[in-house]
Amino acid sequence: MTADFITPPVNDPFVFGQIAAANALSDVYAMGGKPLACLNLVAFPSKKLPQESLRQILAGGLSKITEAGAVLAGGHSIDDDEPKYGLSVTGIVHPEKYWTNAGVRVGDALILTKPVGSGVLFNAALKKWVSARAMDACIDIITTLNRIAAEVLATFEIHAATDVTGFGIAGHGHEMATGSGVCLEIEIENLPVMVEALDMYRRGMSTGVNAANRSMVKADARFETDLPPWHREIVFDPQTNGGLMAAVPEVQAQPLVAALHAAGIADAGIIGRAIESTDGTRLAFK
Repeated sequence: MTADFITPPVNDPFVFGQIAAANALSDVYAMGGKPLACLNLVAFPSKKLPQESLRQILAGGLSKITEAGAVLAGGHSIDDDEPKYGLSVTGIVHPEKYWTNAGVRVGDALILTKPVGSGVLFNAALKKWVSARAMDACIDIITTLNRIAAEVLATFEIHAATDVTGFGIAGHGHEMATGSGVCLEIEIENLPVMVEALDMYRRGMSTGVNAANRSMVKADARFETDLPPWHREIVFDPQTNGGLMAAVPEVQAQPLVAALHAAGIADAGIIGRAIESTDGTRLAFK
């Protein structure tokens, strides 16, 4: 069972509900599981916002629960100063076929199913720096369930997997590498990035989480490519309902990417590989 509880990154309550629910459901998909039942977790300022906003949040969440093939079994609510919404999700997984984030093997290829950059885009949108086209594309990505991606991954040999969320590529990659005793080489040029996200970092925008994510990994990470500081920030960008990152045998990497593309996961790609760590390095950005 997993639980996620987030504050809204968008003004549309229905879309916020969709994002929050998809984010919570993703934890089950990241283990190769199937969501079964969900409970709503709601904090809502009933004296500040209309009840219709609450109804729209819950409707958005229910739309993603239904899309996942799960059921809404109830929930809990409190009065709070700002709206927060999430789900407690119960799922099922085969006891001998579940994925963890600690089984990466030397030689594995690293697959990512969604682009990164939502954190900086939402911050920049507050200053109206982001185009409507870029924000629409971002919202479309983060409201997309990881269900289909997980179903495709399940037909291959998955050594380890995680969903990329608040710790960004760097933080979640560090967790995988540390738990597996390997170093992950990540090719920056192969990292899929949302439209205009790098432009926002170039203009000086960041998030309140980048510094913490950078600090988390700095002792065990190195950049082997000559990138300006603003470009490096993309690996620390926090995601909401980001993609699945999976380690697979190298020979299966290209067929897996082809299968993901055929299933409509257009941004999926190979972003790196696992190598032996001889000096304690867990992340090498090339």
